[in-house]
Amino acid sequence: MVIKILGSGCRNCVTLAENTKAAIAELGMDCTIEKVTDFAEIAKYGIMSTPGLVIDERVVSFGKVLKPKDIMKILESVSR
Repeated sequence: MVIKILGSGCRNCVTLAENTKAAIAELGMDCTIEKVTDFAEIAKYGIMSTPGLVIDERVVSFGKVLKPKDIMKILESVSR
């Protein structure tokens, strides 16, 4: 599973990345996390507000910082 954090590297983007890592650790999943900071690349996903969370090339959240428990729910639903 490849997870991408979309954003400029702002505080919210960093927090989302940390929360995502915590969720992955809690679930014991083997995932790759990539940070995408290029705005042209971010725009290709069709989002205009960051941070964005993309799992296996599917946008699952944007414009908000999800808590680890919310990310865990998303990861559990997409890994089924």
